[in-house]
Amino acid sequence: MPEHVHLLVYPRSETGDIDTYLKSVKEPFSKEIKKLLTASNNSLLKRLTVRERPGKTTFRFWQEGPGFDRNLFTSEAIAASIDYIHNNPVERGLCRRAADWKWSSARYYLLEPPRQQYPDLPFVPGLRPGALDRGQPR
Repeated sequence: MPEHVHLLVYPRSETGDIDTYLKSVKEPFSKEIKKLLTASNNSLLKRLTVRERPGKTTFRFWQEGPGFDRNLFTSEAIAASIDYIHNNPVERGLCRRAADWKWSSARYYLLEPPRQQYPDLPFVPGLRPGALDRGQPR
């Protein structure tokens, strides 16, 4: 989405620390965006630099706070979330089909092999075949 991102994650352990995971995803991306904006002298840099308190400013690419998250406990809830995430750009009128949205994993689920995403994006694997039937994410 142009102004937000959806992530569906499955911790590999019961002690998975989602806060640490989100930081490891968001922080390097934010630093790279700041570097690119600074190098190009982009006016967006000023708009994304916010005053935290008197005398303290910070670059804020991501929305403040943790965002919206919830735990999914059933294969039906996982499937519904995948459908929602994939259909979000279609519902917003950004593309005709979920598989047409460049940043979506939809083509992994919807297209015939090879399910290659855009070559300039990293490959994002989906669930193992049949995983939703057994309620076991990847």
